[in-house]
Amino acid sequence: MAAAVAARQGFRRMFSASGFARPRTTLPPPKADPNPSLFVSGLSKRTTSEGLKQAFEKFGRVMHARVVTDRNSGYSKGFGFVRYETVEEAARGIEGMDGKFLDGWVIFAEYARPKYPPQQEQETAADIPLPSQF
Repeated sequence: MAAAVAARQGFRRMFSASGFARPRTTLPPPKADPNPSLFVSGLSKRTTSEGLKQAFEKFGRVMHARVVTDRNSGYSKGFGFVRYETVEEAARGIEGMDGKFLDGWVIFAEYARPKYPPQQEQETAADIPLPSQF
């Protein structure tokens, strides 16, 4: 038995890039801080921005609701955003709608993560001018 385990480990080392086994666990993304904006996933293709707004208005004053759609087809991508006036209303919206049905699909609501500005591109070797020839 021990010989089989040792042979398997040696075989793994022979065909891997590294002799060390990498952990296969991935960490879930960090939870967003409470804010008035919610990210809603699991939406049906039939769900509209107006339908999303009506569903979430039961829990507070909705400032804005938007279902994200594909540019070419116009169909829903299955997620959207809802913005409430206050964080307390957003918390009630999550509590009331997370894991509930909307247009026949189970939806999930959570606080939206802030949108970070895009990273500045670093200079590459092709961008650096060459000194003139002597």
